[in-house]
Amino acid sequence: MLAEIKENIKSFPILTICLIIALCSIGIAMMYSAGGGNFTPYASKQLAYMIVFFICMIVISFIDLKLIFSYSYIFYMGSLLLLIAVELIGHKAMGATRWINLGFFKMQPSEIMKISMVLALSRYFHSLGELDYLRFKQLPIPILLIILPALVIMRQPDLGTAIILILVGGTVLFLAGVRVWKFLFVIAVIAISMPIIWTKLHDYQKKRIEIFLNPELDPLGSGYNIIQSKIAIGSGGIAGKGFTEGTQAQLDFLPEHQTDFVFPMFAEEFGYLGALILLGLYICLMFFGIKVSNHCRYIYGRLVSFGLISIFIFHVFINLCMVMGLMPVVGIPLPFMSYGGTIVGTTMLIFGIIINIYMNKKVTLPKSSVSYFF
Repeated sequence: MLAEIKENIKSFPILTICLIIALCSIGIAMMYSAGGGNFTPYASKQLAYMIVFFICMIVISFIDLKLIFSYSYIFYMGSLLLLIAVELIGHKAMGATRWINLGFFKMQPSEIMKISMVLALSRYFHSLGELDYLRFKQLPIPILLIILPALVIMRQPDLGTAIILILVGGTVLFLAGVRVWKFLFVIAVIAISMPIIWTKLHDYQKKRIEIFLNPELDPLGSGYNIIQSKIAIGSGGIAGKGFTEGTQAQLDFLPEHQTDFVFPMFAEEFGYLGALILLGLYICLMFFGIKVSNHCRYIYGRLVSFGLISIFIFHVFINLCMVMGLMPVVGIPLPFMSYGGTIVGTTMLIFGIIINIYMNKKVTLPKSSVSYFF
């Protein structure tokens, strides 16, 4: 046991940890700027979140991977119960009920469900063994694992998180062996159903899509955020206005600059060059997750690492497209940068599990029966 721990320490990805620390440091600096040059109210709490969850990430990276594998379905069921609990005792804010108030911390179960779903899907496909492609009879269970939480999350309502959940689930299905034509068929069905889907959207969701197509429709209302976001990004120029010197955020022209719109604040203060460096850090972490998946010798590890890094990729991609006006505003935070304990904890948990798989890429896992799920 001691020899195994020493071996894991030797293979610990120090460079990846350094990248995470660098992004966390930038995130803390942005919270300091969002607070008007003060550690309160954002930077101090964000620092506490990051320290606690960074320690959790390190601990998770050294946990026996077989333990995570064994409890994959349990994690999923627990997350699903938490989602149902939101319906019953959830904390309501900004017209949505997405959180459970723990007093010292507001937990968003939908974020935890993303990870739990990847673990459950990966264990299911691991039990099937190596397959060239999946047959129809093997698909109902994984589709149910994806659709069930997505429907619950849509009720909150949280369309952005539900979309990411479905995208991540689809990514795992594709990697597991689902044929491309089946995805194209689903996309075609969704496209044909768009008129019906449109009628089921909430008024504010329809408004977001209309504003995405033309922000000038409501420049002082629904279109205000994206207009100010574009101004902030453009006004940063090549080198930026300087730390805490961005007028859009400091003068409160840019709403939610501590959460979903933290990137425009960063781009205004550090400019095009700073934005490129930030994107470079994100891309390096993305490649690490993909590399772990490619080099893993067992199905569970391959699917988990790729599924989890896809959560990270979708968050970064959607948030950046959102604040630049390339996608409708759907309330997706930017990992390591946006304020909030849930997104910090979720991201640290993602990399804790990926690092664990990286250090155990040659481990042997049992091909357990899927009946354990039931």
